[in-house]
Amino acid sequence: MIDVETQSRYEKASKFKPFKIRNSHHHDHTIYTQQHTKTHLIHHFSLTHHSNMASSPSCSNYCYNGNKSLLASVIVSVIVVTITISSGGVAIAEGGRVPFACDPKNGLTKTFRFCWTHVPIHVRVQDLIGRLTLAEKIRLVVNNAIAVPRLGIQGYEWWSEALHGVSNVGPGTKFGGPFPGATSFPQVITTAASFNQSLWLEIGRVVSDEARAMYNGGAAGLTFWSPNVNIFRDPRWGRGQETPGEDPTLAAKYAASYVQGLQGNGAGDRLKVAACCKHYTAYDLDNWNGIDRFHFNAKVSKQDLADTYDVPFKACVLEGKVASVMCSYNQVNGKPTCADPELLRSTIRGQWGLNGYIVSDCDSVGLDLDCGPFLAIHTDAAIRQGLISENDLNLALANLITVQMRLGMFDGEPSAQQYGNLGPRDVCTPAHQELALEAARQGIVLLENKGNALPLSPTRVRTVAVIGPNSDVTVTMIGNYAGVACGYTSPLQGISRYVKTVHQEGCRDVACGGNQLFGAAEIASRRTDATILVMGLDQSIEAETRDRVGLLLPGLQQELVSRVARAARGPVVLVIMSGGPVDVSFAKNDPKITAILWAGYPGQAGGTAIADVIFGRTNPGGRLPMTWYPQSYLSKVPMTIMDMRPNPSTGYPGRTYRFYKGPVVYPFGHGLSYSRFSQTLVLAPKQVSVSFSTPLKAQTNSTWASSSIKVSHANCDALHMGFHVDVKNEGSMDGTHTLLIFSKPPIKGNNNWSEDKKLVSFHKVLVPAGSKQRVSVGVHVCKHLSVVDEFGVRRIPMGDHELHIGDLKHSISVQTQD
Repeated sequence: MIDVETQSRYEKASKFKPFKIRNSHHHDHTIYTQQHTKTHLIHHFSLTHHSNMASSPSCSNYCYNGNKSLLASVIVSVIVVTITISSGGVAIAEGGRVPFACDPKNGLTKTFRFCWTHVPIHVRVQDLIGRLTLAEKIRLVVNNAIAVPRLGIQGYEWWSEALHGVSNVGPGTKFGGPFPGATSFPQVITTAASFNQSLWLEIGRVVSDEARAMYNGGAAGLTFWSPNVNIFRDPRWGRGQETPGEDPTLAAKYAASYVQGLQGNGAGDRLKVAACCKHYTAYDLDNWNGIDRFHFNAKVSKQDLADTYDVPFKACVLEGKVASVMCSYNQVNGKPTCADPELLRSTIRGQWGLNGYIVSDCDSVGLDLDCGPFLAIHTDAAIRQGLISENDLNLALANLITVQMRLGMFDGEPSAQQYGNLGPRDVCTPAHQELALEAARQGIVLLENKGNALPLSPTRVRTVAVIGPNSDVTVTMIGNYAGVACGYTSPLQGISRYVKTVHQEGCRDVACGGNQLFGAAEIASRRTDATILVMGLDQSIEAETRDRVGLLLPGLQQELVSRVARAARGPVVLVIMSGGPVDVSFAKNDPKITAILWAGYPGQAGGTAIADVIFGRTNPGGRLPMTWYPQSYLSKVPMTIMDMRPNPSTGYPGRTYRFYKGPVVYPFGHGLSYSRFSQTLVLAPKQVSVSFSTPLKAQTNSTWASSSIKVSHANCDALHMGFHVDVKNEGSMDGTHTLLIFSKPPIKGNNNWSEDKKLVSFHKVLVPAGSKQRVSVGVHVCKHLSVVDEFGVRRIPMGDHELHIGDLKHSISVQTQD
């Protein structure tokens, strides 16, 4: 279900007209397409498999696990292509997509067992593989898989993207004709700031509706290499914008929710689309100080791997039931992730039981394997020489074909299937666009509001100076891995719907290399009732392959803000558009700057959402999904150090709110509202006893006798506690409150295995003005009160644990059962 606020606005969507946007000359028009010319490296597969064909208990059809070492990574052909996509450049047949395979009009396919839908999928897969020649098999384990006409099978492009809307970054998706664009939701870091699982699920459902519609029209595939669930460890990372933030629990909840929305809840293991969680694992450096992701060896402790880096991926597989995992470019502890049997075979397939395929990120494998044309040409020879076996190739194919069959690609006519009725009318619908607007509203974070300067009143504030390099942007708002939006509303256009505006760029772009336009901006702020500065970053500053060098506003932006603030006649509102955190200490400490908002990259409707928050139509409820550090923090933390925990002997301060205790600009979870909320604990257990799952005498002293017991030795089924919290809105405006619950373990001696505190749960609740709502909070001892030791083993510390529930603190005594 989606929460009350989202539901109420979403249900009204049918009353909304499709977005019209206003340019700086105030002419109404709708933007559907842009022309993009990009050079892409087409990703190809590194599918790791094993010689034994054994089905994992957690997999319904094909999951291969074996006891042999990693035999092969089939990695073939990097192709550099230039793709030009424009409104008229894609020809799509009026009748939609022809069947991928098993066309009922083809009499020959009726005799193929792999086309018989009443036969179990694993039997169909075996039948198809048995009919393929070796040459055909080799060309089916690359992303641009060939057609096999003699078996009635079409070619297929595996690479499509749907990070926050259907994207044309991959060659599998093309906009044009009946599909000029798709709904472009806020960038993931912005949506994560909503802390709203039901919203993430609903966005996934809408994106997959549009993806299926485009597939039916021949404009997209069904395998989408999204989401990116890496931990936003370092604030300079150019791709942090694509992630749900720095916290493992938040990232895990986002990952599972979005994947579930994308893949649907089809019966019989069926998939709506196939999602892919990437990039496994410990990938969060692209290009820093001469070190790039292709050559970086991430040295990661077992402790950090288990309690930080792997957490979102585990949730993807176990909770989201994701159909694919993409391994990353980098090495982890000297081994390329795409060629590490411990990570791929033992963890993803073995411990977690992935029911799907593993794909490599292009150029990800080092050592004696590379993502190039060599293996595509010489795989046949490699098999004849015994370097890999044809059975390895069969196992790779089985995982791929199984996913395609779960998608219904071998079930004949697409229009006759579950999602076959979806088409152009189901893309960019008013309801979908309203959801994109609602997501932007929920993701905006009010960082500062001095003297309750916001919201502005349109009746008292008649004229507003709108200033800054991001004040009238469109494409900037959708971030990276985006497609072609249905339409845009820039910040200037959104604000212009409320009041008369005077627009000055101040800087020609975010680099802000000169002050020639500052004077006009100062004059505008002096002559208007209020000033709104929309500053920040864009993809020229932070992006894939582009890590930031600092946390300050680029170029002369800071000078522009300060000069305009000094000149301003009325209140000054600073809006930061960015993926990563920005050190805005100067603005925080400037009494002339009355309010600061972070909008992230708010998607196609970002301008409307920003204006709605500033003028009070929306009561902000977003919270920061990452710590905002001061610039001085960077001198102590090279991007290459992966350690999460501090090291006092070297002065290394640690990373993220869980371990770093130094000064911050704004902390993780920070976010203000126009209302004031208070919490009261109504039901709160004070103690819990942990019993052993096996007889006490079977345990070793090191397991339990001192200060903790292994989670694997605890009887976890009986360790769930319920809390009731009343949340009261003491303000005069309805609002949503994000209730964050943290746990803090006991402090006993040398406990370097523990965080200071960690997020264990969060709840989004709509509370009308003057009323209260009761929130039920579940805390599970094994999941929420456990920590990971230096060996990567999860343990439950004995003693007094402290829960932080909103502004409240509550102690729980955890002891072993006598």
